[in-house]
Amino acid sequence: MHAERRPRRRTSNNGPIVMISSYPPRLCGIGTFCEEAREFIQKANPGRDVLVISHTDGAGVGVIPIMEINRPDWWEPVAREIERLRPYAVHIEHEYGLYEYHDERGVGDGNNGFLNLVEAINDYPVIVEPHTVHGRLDDFEANFIYKLCQRADVVLFKCHYQKWRLQWTFHGRGWRMPTNIMVVPHGAQSKKRWGLHEIPRLRKELGLNNNPTLSENIVGMVGWIQSNKRWDILLSMWEEIHNEILRRTGEDWDLLAAGTMRDPNHKADYENWKAQALTLEKKGIAHYYEFVPRGDVYYKMMAVCDFVVLPTVDETQSGTLARIIAVNKPFITTAPMEGLTAQAIECKGGLLFTTKAMLREHVIQLACNEPLRMRLGENLKRYLDQVVSWEVVTRQYNEAYNLARTAKKSGRKAELPVEF
Repeated sequence: MHAERRPRRRTSNNGPIVMISSYPPRLCGIGTFCEEAREFIQKANPGRDVLVISHTDGAGVGVIPIMEINRPDWWEPVAREIERLRPYAVHIEHEYGLYEYHDERGVGDGNNGFLNLVEAINDYPVIVEPHTVHGRLDDFEANFIYKLCQRADVVLFKCHYQKWRLQWTFHGRGWRMPTNIMVVPHGAQSKKRWGLHEIPRLRKELGLNNNPTLSENIVGMVGWIQSNKRWDILLSMWEEIHNEILRRTGEDWDLLAAGTMRDPNHKADYENWKAQALTLEKKGIAHYYEFVPRGDVYYKMMAVCDFVVLPTVDETQSGTLARIIAVNKPFITTAPMEGLTAQAIECKGGLLFTTKAMLREHVIQLACNEPLRMRLGENLKRYLDQVVSWEVVTRQYNEAYNLARTAKKSGRKAELPVEF
């Protein structure tokens, strides 16, 4: 059992914060998240280095690219590096695929190497931030989260529903609910908002003015082109929607489909959806824009849209939505969709759809109702400033580091209240 531990005396007040994660230039949503989170954790801790231990394809100042997941003992060099660094806290970004070793048969280890790593570095305060926590856990996921909470000092969930659903799941299995789970939302940048007067400049900077038929009124579908994002749902209806908006308002609205493929396994959908977007572009009612969704250009592409559609069919939480919130753009997204739905309800800045007819209705509604778009945008501004800005989130991270350090020194688990 790992519920009680002996007091440790090896943590350093002067040591760095060490993050463990995938990292750019890898095209990975968790890596992009880590890059942005690291920037703001550093701002919140100006007197302390923030370093990253990454897979071997990570790069940059303060990045230590030593994780070789093709080896069964990949975690051992990481543990040795942690020992060398003597960190103030270890902050791990977790996604199952990032830490899964497969043997010569292609059989995975069930993230056992990851659990071995957390166990091996337990002389230091360890905070783990899992990015996938489903509401209905399968047996493997439930067992993994149970073991993770035993080994880590603090575990960070993104949404409150994930925590109260876990309580229900564990109760049903006769398991004790962990006390060391803290809810910290997905951070969003607070200084990526552009005024209406700046949009013409952004359009020119992005090269959108090179398309002379692109309307001033834009519905955006922006981000990584992946099979689960289901761009085809809106693409298949856009001509009809465009014509209905034009009939009702006399305004010409275009669809901006902007992004690129990340996973070669999604190549067929990428090519098909890109072709659909280019067909609509030839009709003068859409525009396809190829770019890597990372950095300032990602935010600028969102900013030139009047509102954004995120028709995903598989998310627990979304970095795309974090960027939509950052630029205060009203949005339409799928429900029920775990953290995506939870955050849409909490922020009061988006509309939810469960059928194609609802999506059609909501797109037309937002295009035809500027006061509604303004109201949703104001709701997003308040939510960003008060709940999910990186300035707010990194204060919560620092609180988690303090909780983990206290737990390590005392040998007792953190005691955080249940949700319900």
